[in-house]
Amino acid sequence: MARIAVIGAGMGAMAAAARLAVAGHRVAVYERTATYGGALRRFERDGFSFDTGPGLLPLPAVWRDLFVKTGKEPLESRVELVQVDPSARHVFADGTDVSLPNASRAGVLAALDAALGPDAGRRWGDFLVRARETWDRTRRPLLEEPLWPNWEVLAEREPYPAVPHKRLLRTRRAGTLAEVGAWELRDARLAALLESHALAHGLDPRTAPANTAVLPYMEYAFGVWYVRGGGLRELARAVYERCLARRVEFHFGAEVAGVVEKDGRVAGVELAEGGVAEAEFVVAGVAPGVLESLCGGSPVRGDGEVPAQRGGASRLTVLLALRGGRPEGTAHRTVLHAPDREAELEALFGTTPGMAARPTVTVLRPEDPALVPGPDHEAVTVTSVVPAGTGADAGKHQEHAERLVQAAERAIPDLRDRLLWHEVRTPADVAAATGAADGAVPVPALAGVGGRLLHPANSTRIEGLFTVGGWSHPGGGLPHAGMSGALVAGLVVEGPEFRGSQ
Repeated sequence: MARIAVIGAGMGAMAAAARLAVAGHRVAVYERTATYGGALRRFERDGFSFDTGPGLLPLPAVWRDLFVKTGKEPLESRVELVQVDPSARHVFADGTDVSLPNASRAGVLAALDAALGPDAGRRWGDFLVRARETWDRTRRPLLEEPLWPNWEVLAEREPYPAVPHKRLLRTRRAGTLAEVGAWELRDARLAALLESHALAHGLDPRTAPANTAVLPYMEYAFGVWYVRGGGLRELARAVYERCLARRVEFHFGAEVAGVVEKDGRVAGVELAEGGVAEAEFVVAGVAPGVLESLCGGSPVRGDGEVPAQRGGASRLTVLLALRGGRPEGTAHRTVLHAPDREAELEALFGTTPGMAARPTVTVLRPEDPALVPGPDHEAVTVTSVVPAGTGADAGKHQEHAERLVQAAERAIPDLRDRLLWHEVRTPADVAAATGAADGAVPVPALAGVGGRLLHPANSTRIEGLFTVGGWSHPGGGLPHAGMSGALVAGLVVEGPEFRGSQ
């Protein structure tokens, strides 16, 4: 039985802690803030409650597996998971409106044909077939296995089976997601639908590789889910309680000041308040810059390894407390597409990144009595992607929040009359919750593009030091965080020969 110190109480870190405790180790978690969950936080005021991180859960099987492997109690015995149906309502720039059923390929194709015209469903269906092939090729190395030592194979290979596209005298295949949309979907609205999945993760579809297709595939194949009874913060609570049941110790308000190393191997963690917590293994669920600082500025990755990603996109969120109940038949999620997609992408990802004047906006309207003070109220979350590190200029944030509210009026026509109050959550709030510089949100690991979108391996050059969570393999997103916990637990328990779940 080894002593294991876990730095941070994010979702990946807690997933690792629960699995390691079940394996018989003594696990202690040191969290600098007052609570658990990382990005899965909650804001409460006047009887209203809001998720301030992710609002929907893709691929819940990852978290079901955690509960199966750490006890006989299934996840559904701790939280009420419900499929969101429709999975989303999309309102395109030309005013076209389509609601897509959850986890129903036939239903999605029929809805697209009805809204966008005959043949739209066929083109989207053909794309999903290719996306499934991409998923089959990349699922294990990018989600279920430790990062390959010869990771260059993943970096060089584009696994998406693009359709040959003849242009003038040349035949080309799509190398980016934007090219997939333009050459294979051949409809600006279908392209916007496709690209919105990349943008939601802070990726520029013009440079994101074609295998980004796995992101919409995950949603359309496995569905999207909500945790009724308080939102996704309840998932964090359930994982935290599972850790407690397995005798994981939690120390909140306990900032780690350094990783103690002896003879090339970790020996514990130094606490900011004084003292050292000895440990044979250390699992760090922190951003790359934080980890390097904890290691005295020394690199934790060897030469030739995947470098840590830094920077990226963040989120600006407006929480709306409304009078009046949620109308029957309201979609849980509405995506309001930008009227000028190219202008939005240039604003977000161009030479001088900034907030888009007319952004793509996601509106979440959960049907959940636990979120409101009574049936005659509604809690709404409105979000858009913004560059990380947009600064502390409250005026700019309020100006962008007003743009989001204006856009949301397309989904909630009587919004202004119903509005009681609103709260703005900025990249600075993301940074405070997660510790990531500038509030950057990590993206899922993707193949190709020279490894630019891969994340570093969970093992490090320091023996006994492992990394977990969105800034290490397999990257950002709730399913990926859960899998990072499983991978780290496997590497600690079985050693370098561990090859992932079977």
